[in-house]
Amino acid sequence: MHKLDDAAIATSAPQSSYAEEDDHRVASKAARLRRIEHRLYNAPEGLRVSDLARDCGVTRRTIYRDLEALESMGVPIWEDSGRFGINRATYLSTIRLNLNETVALYFAARLLAHHSDEHNPHTVSALDKLAAGMPAGTVAEHIARVADLVRERPVRTAYVRILEVLTLAWAEQRMVRLRYRAPNRELTERDVAPYFIEVSRSAPAAYVIGHDRLRVAIRTFKIERIESAELLDETYTVPDDFDPYAFLARAWGVMDETEVEVQVRFSAHVAPQIRESLWHHSQRLTELANGGCELVMTIGGIREVLPWILGWGADAEVLAPPALCAEVQAHAMRMVALYDGGQAS
Repeated sequence: MHKLDDAAIATSAPQSSYAEEDDHRVASKAARLRRIEHRLYNAPEGLRVSDLARDCGVTRRTIYRDLEALESMGVPIWEDSGRFGINRATYLSTIRLNLNETVALYFAARLLAHHSDEHNPHTVSALDKLAAGMPAGTVAEHIARVADLVRERPVRTAYVRILEVLTLAWAEQRMVRLRYRAPNRELTERDVAPYFIEVSRSAPAAYVIGHDRLRVAIRTFKIERIESAELLDETYTVPDDFDPYAFLARAWGVMDETEVEVQVRFSAHVAPQIRESLWHHSQRLTELANGGCELVMTIGGIREVLPWILGWGADAEVLAPPALCAEVQAHAMRMVALYDGGQAS
């Protein structure tokens, strides 16, 4: 980046002699610096000093000094053709947490460790920094241990590199060219606009959701199946009517397919476990006289919910839809054949 200097500050100052003072909308310099830092971070293409001055209600001279102050605090500011921004790859944020907030992040760290089946150096680095930034004590020690657990796992360099490209494409709203191998082993090349990155709640897997030019539609891609990812110069805009949380609202995991109502009857043996959790936001639970219960949910397809139902074994009976009943029955028949010493059909 080009460093700021006194000449730049002097030539940028307005010719009027009015006194500089903080805008009434920004109570202090510290608050203004936080505002500028936030604005720059969220502007991948950078902002002009005049934009920041107008936003904060101060002179351009003040903004130049604020940019120098942020640099001295370690904020990686870049300047190009009169626009200023923040290098996201080297940016370090400062967060203050109380004990309960720290424990909440510990829960997230544990889930992250369960979710990561490999050594992602960015995961390890984030956990190390989180532990180092906390007061010494039990919680910090356990977060550091979580980092060690992830560090011990094998590294898949290609996966990490692809995830880095997707992360940058998502953050800067740039198109990405994927070579994607589908479950049927077909390999295709697709130009995709990443709208959202999601993790599976039931398996160690991550997905990118975006507009696929090959299919001219929004598609979901499992990142583990991407063989290569190339960042393109072309930018995109996420449609105003696309809300990733609404898009995923019906999904059992990450797949939003044809909406279907699923009805499952659980035995009295496992009913207490079913009652303990909210499995899907659409669920309706009905108590049965024998101590069991029936769970009804409206979800986006049956593909992802099938393994969950099979996991309950004979304590779960699918009542609807017929297609899901048939899938469970087919699996049960293959299991019987397998354990009877026969051949699975």
